[in-house]
Amino acid sequence: MTCDKTNMTSFLNYVFGPNLYMEYKGVAEPQRKMYEAGAAEKFGEQILSTLSVMWSVGYYTSPLLVTFLYRRGYIVADSMPTIAKITTSVGLIVIISLFMRGLGRKQSRAYSNMIKALAQARSSKSSGNGNNELRRFDIEFSAWPVDFDVKTLTGDAKKPTQSVGRREAISLATLPCELLAYIAIHTFGLPMIYPGSVKLIQKFMKPMLISGRAKLIDDDNGIRYKVKTIDSNEIDTLFIDNRNDNEGNGKTLVICSEGNAGFYEVGIMGTPIALKFSVLGWNHPGFAGSSGKPHPQQDQNAIDGVIQFAINHLGFLVEDIILYGWSIGGFSTLYAASIYPDVKGVVLDATFDDVLYLAQPRMPLCLSGIVRIAIRNYFNLNNAELAVKYNGPVSLIRRTDDEIIAEDNRIETNRGNFLVLSLLKYRYPNIFNVVQLSKMNNILAKPLEPYNIPGIEEKKCMSRLITYASDEGKSFPMLIGAEYSDEVRTQMAVFLLRKHLRDYNSTHCTQLPGEFFNIPWDIPTESGFVFT
Repeated sequence: MTCDKTNMTSFLNYVFGPNLYMEYKGVAEPQRKMYEAGAAEKFGEQILSTLSVMWSVGYYTSPLLVTFLYRRGYIVADSMPTIAKITTSVGLIVIISLFMRGLGRKQSRAYSNMIKALAQARSSKSSGNGNNELRRFDIEFSAWPVDFDVKTLTGDAKKPTQSVGRREAISLATLPCELLAYIAIHTFGLPMIYPGSVKLIQKFMKPMLISGRAKLIDDDNGIRYKVKTIDSNEIDTLFIDNRNDNEGNGKTLVICSEGNAGFYEVGIMGTPIALKFSVLGWNHPGFAGSSGKPHPQQDQNAIDGVIQFAINHLGFLVEDIILYGWSIGGFSTLYAASIYPDVKGVVLDATFDDVLYLAQPRMPLCLSGIVRIAIRNYFNLNNAELAVKYNGPVSLIRRTDDEIIAEDNRIETNRGNFLVLSLLKYRYPNIFNVVQLSKMNNILAKPLEPYNIPGIEEKKCMSRLITYASDEGKSFPMLIGAEYSDEVRTQMAVFLLRKHLRDYNSTHCTQLPGEFFNIPWDIPTESGFVFT
């Protein structure tokens, strides 16, 4: 009896076990091999996958589907027996498919080896403590044991998250709009802001993600880790350790935060990897292997957990971490910089100032008020507010042909312009007066020309900043320039703008070349700018 029960439990492990995508081999064999399911497993998996896609489509179209069925008279008491028959039939198909999948997996040597490695990893409570055998397999990440749990840290090590909503008092007059805003953001709003969280898109991209992850693991010796956040989400991360490369930048860790449809497997990690930095990529909550949903607070907890993992598990100092954010990943990056102010620096690529000004033009004008309530109450991704909370070196890259954060590809409407000027206005309020801001807007209305200030003037600008910082301190806002003439202020404004912002002649979604990232971070940056 006990033997039968054990066999049944073992078989159920195959039936409900994680999908196996890739097997990594030894040195004498090809380095990686796609898992090839047998006929029985393939048959069962195809049926289950088809039903899953149908369920996803039905979920996202449920309002239209329910309306259609109701109008045709299907959602009535007389239709219940028919619906019960259909449900029973689908249930039988699912049971048969699960049995076929389990039978096929049990006959597979590779899958059996993975199940044994997974059981061993779970028994040791962590895949990172002597469970390297599991790393020979690329599996469905929900089954992967947790490598690092933020909740195990002491109270002093934990960072409190900050609310991003600016909820105003609700009156009877605004109650309908508040209700509509809540419904909108929790139905179609979230997928519009973070389309990468849509499961149908992830199903379509799965082969690319598997291939990209395998390349990072094979070619760059990447190691995949699961990080559990303070709100119990499980974040999919991948670490590339170049600390043993004495000739490169490996002692510095670059943490990459992807865009709203970006994944570390096919994202921005390639740029710092090529420059021999140590690199840590992660996926937003609800993206690929990460659980949860990309609501702002969950995203904040995710990036906090990733940095805690880098410090407490990987062994990096905060001072040796660069935060790199692309597009909406700039929000994650700037939030992290605001709670870890001692990071080495921040790189923002194709990032905006405030998501509200991207959301409103994409919706009908009559819904502008509801959009504003929805964003401010639930998705207040205001990078301009976060940027002023960080006093360290910042480098911004603007895409000259950006079609996402600019209206009709017009460079003067690029929201990165507003972000850099907002930051500079806060840091140097006496230099960026109304006159200088107007002139900087004119400069930003077209691609930046080669830096034209003569060398002697650049040295003067640098000298003024260093002298002021030595006399008055290095904190922001820096009140330098109160006694300057408009001509000197303009010269200083152009100097500071060019030290913070660089143009890259490209659209929004291309890989950033290394020369735009490889900033000599070892040069002193006490005055807040980075040298190029």
